[in-house]
Amino acid sequence: MTTPAPAGAPDGADGTLLIRSRRMVLPEGVTEAAALVRDQRIVEIGDYHLRREAGRTVDLGDLPLLPGLVDAHVHVNEPGRTEWEGFTTATRAALAGGITTICDMPLNSSPVTTTVDALRAKAAAAAGQCAVDVAFWGGAVPGNLADLPGLLAAGVVGVKCFLIDSGLPEFPPLSREELRAAMAALAESGAPMIVHAEDPSQVTVPADASYDAFVASRPPVAERRAIETVISAAAFSGARAHIVHLAAGECAALISSAKAAGIALSAETCPHYLFFAAEEVQPGHTEFKCCPPVRYAVNREALWRALGDGAIDGIVSDHSPCLPSLKGLPDGDFRTAWGGISSLQLGLSVVWSVARRRGFSLADVARWMAEFPASLAGLPSKGRIAVGCDADLVAFDPDVSFVVRGAELLHRHPVTPYEGRTLTGRVSRAWLGGVEVTPAGPPRGRLLARGGGALTV
Repeated sequence: MTTPAPAGAPDGADGTLLIRSRRMVLPEGVTEAAALVRDQRIVEIGDYHLRREAGRTVDLGDLPLLPGLVDAHVHVNEPGRTEWEGFTTATRAALAGGITTICDMPLNSSPVTTTVDALRAKAAAAAGQCAVDVAFWGGAVPGNLADLPGLLAAGVVGVKCFLIDSGLPEFPPLSREELRAAMAALAESGAPMIVHAEDPSQVTVPADASYDAFVASRPPVAERRAIETVISAAAFSGARAHIVHLAAGECAALISSAKAAGIALSAETCPHYLFFAAEEVQPGHTEFKCCPPVRYAVNREALWRALGDGAIDGIVSDHSPCLPSLKGLPDGDFRTAWGGISSLQLGLSVVWSVARRRGFSLADVARWMAEFPASLAGLPSKGRIAVGCDADLVAFDPDVSFVVRGAELLHRHPVTPYEGRTLTGRVSRAWLGGVEVTPAGPPRGRLLARGGGALTV
């Protein structure tokens, strides 16, 4: 990122900012406009030539201004596992990538976020460390049904569960019956149950160390059968359900049908499923491993169609460490290598690089990567440039190209399948609550509860 502001200083002596762009990305589309910011919120949007008294005026000219992105699927590994990704590194990388709010997943910390006490520990680890705003998902595991109301009251934005082994003994999957019971406990709150949807009965052991064998071991039918289970539980309970990291494009029709039937269901996919195809994964390159897997090119096309049709609602990173050495597992073997793709810093550029070639606009990208994730997480003041919303803003150059170098990324462990790839579009400036911020600056991020208020647990 470039053009740093004075560390921690407001953008004007009185805390007001008037910012203009000839390509401002508003909910209704891209247009010439100006936004007036006061007390961290957008208080007025007008014509590009709007004149108001302000402590500072910024004119971006033709440089597009987007809402700060909201990444509702990030795995931060503190407390208890500080050798992995932490809040300091994760949020700095997020800010460099135009993300101004992240929602942390419950399973990679110790203890896992399945009780209010565990949420307190997670919040204590994050306090004062965050370059962007942070909210938290709670977790549903066998035996913690009674803990879910307390987690919701404490401010989690919703609850995450697995239908298949998560890889962590302390975060086991729910059975069909347990899923129904947990969703029934959430129904009145309106908070979503977000589900890792793979059916274990359809998953096998890879036949060999190759990537093709790994993909074959987790076929699309595993996602389809699990999504059918989620749809049934949503219909039974009346609760809102959300499918995380959808990889199988063929499931889009199933999701669309459920929506048409009035079931409260949504789905996300990830940049790596939209950018890569299994055909290009070379032997031994386990940095591509994730679950569900990156599938073949025809599947990638189906995912893009589903985004265009609205069957898939949003795009999030599923940012997760990819370090086989941490587990003592052999590198290069897709049967055993620890999986996960870290892309907080790159997701916007990755998606835009492909979306622009397919005729999508920056307004589409903002809807997928800012507005929808904010809505999912119950953060109404996030994800839009609109009156009353937080002044989280990103100036984005859609035409500049750069080559990804893992050593230059801000993730704690910058292992990336994007190494050496040329991407288009880069963040040039960012504002959090109307204050210009950089990854190198002091951490200004807040801890948020569902609804957008401060987390007070």
